[in-house]
Amino acid sequence: MKPVLLINPRITSNARFPLAVMQLAAALKGRRPTRILDGNLDRQLPETAAAAVRDGGYAAVGLSVMGGPQLVAALAVSRAIRAVAPALPIIWGGYFPTLCADAALACEAVDFALRGQGEQGFVELLEALSGDRVLADVTGLSWRRGGQVVHNPDRPFSTAPLQLDLAVDALAAPERYLGPTYLGRRTTGYQAALGCRYRCSFCGVAAMFRGKTALPEAERLSRDLQLLRTRFGADSVQFYDHNFFDREVDMQPLLAVLAEQQMPWWCYARADALLGLSADSWALVRRSRLRMAYIGAESPNDGLLRDMRKGTRADQTLAAVEVCRANGVVPELSFMLGSPQDPAGETEKTFAFIREVKRLHPGAEIMLHIHTPLPPRRLGEGRWTPRDPALPAGFRFPDTADGWAEPAWVDYWCHKDAPWLSPALRARIRDFRTVLGCRFPTMTDIRAPAWQKAALRAASAWRYRLGRYDRPHELRWLARTVRLWDPQQHAL
Repeated sequence: MKPVLLINPRITSNARFPLAVMQLAAALKGRRPTRILDGNLDRQLPETAAAAVRDGGYAAVGLSVMGGPQLVAALAVSRAIRAVAPALPIIWGGYFPTLCADAALACEAVDFALRGQGEQGFVELLEALSGDRVLADVTGLSWRRGGQVVHNPDRPFSTAPLQLDLAVDALAAPERYLGPTYLGRRTTGYQAALGCRYRCSFCGVAAMFRGKTALPEAERLSRDLQLLRTRFGADSVQFYDHNFFDREVDMQPLLAVLAEQQMPWWCYARADALLGLSADSWALVRRSRLRMAYIGAESPNDGLLRDMRKGTRADQTLAAVEVCRANGVVPELSFMLGSPQDPAGETEKTFAFIREVKRLHPGAEIMLHIHTPLPPRRLGEGRWTPRDPALPAGFRFPDTADGWAEPAWVDYWCHKDAPWLSPALRARIRDFRTVLGCRFPTMTDIRAPAWQKAALRAASAWRYRLGRYDRPHELRWLARTVRLWDPQQHAL
């Protein structure tokens, strides 16, 4: 049978395993051969992909697509393929087509969009394309029929992907995906669990999994970590689980595996989940060498947290900071600035809250984002997710992939900017970020020598102490000189 070309469009300069397309390769193992192209490694991906399909040797092309810069790259590579192989089916899956299926199919170079979990749907779609199944029977599929877009019913949540092997052998050079970070010399990316049981209004995971989650068997986690350690020399792990700490009774077997492996690790976590851990679980966490937990603090305003459907409170954030400090874990707190209801007022409240966090734990890492609610999405025939009430009246989202690929909407998707921010507020946020980043240089920067970080701290101390953030031109010059590391621009 003809092979399938799987593509991970470029999204970062710091490549980790392209887990989404690796999952597709694992699902197709024994059914069809696959080849993976990764734009995070190949800077000429459109040309490489076009050359690969020009001779007609592939049955279909599958791309994993998130909104933001990866969407821009996906459009470029899809159009390059379409130009040389106009009859070759091009299939998009991932967060973007899940939330914006109509927008994805508005692109002439996209034939099919798979919503939600894509492993089984991709297999079934390939069967339909070969005549062994009917397109209308592929759940989670959006497609064109007679010039009209058709949305098949949603695919139910499935735990089957947890049974798939880690498809490292589907990669041409898997060893290239491990490299030095502050966690270790050979840090690997890995995802253990599926989904998240929460429904935050700004998070693509909520739309993708709709409140469902599933954890792997401890034996699978142990086997995969041992494979990564023995074959590739992995000595540390960055977990991409959307919320690593789920219910404690289910987590303890996984924590026991990590305590046995003792590979320093990083993960996403919730403040309420960390506060609910027992002394026994915290003992396992300490033994496992958890270095940092990324916690979605979002806002000090409990009313706004309710509107976001976050499910936590500001006092829980502060308590989690203290419990992390007591157990040797660095909390990496994410905040959403510029809420549509009161952009400037909520931003100033958040700045004051961040200062309180730094008073409790000066080593806490701070990540600053803009509060940008995601668009509503189709949940099936006739049903839609509600529009976020915080959005200004008359606010409209793009209705095409090309519209979403415009720079302003790329920034919106990445929580970097929003139309309701004034120029003065944008400058205020930029200035605060500069002063904060210089006063507390990130521990994730393994390049800068200690004297450079000391110089940044000394030069910014008076501004931070007095709250004088406006126009820190001297700090910007110094930051450029020492190449200040921004963790939001450089993933682990």
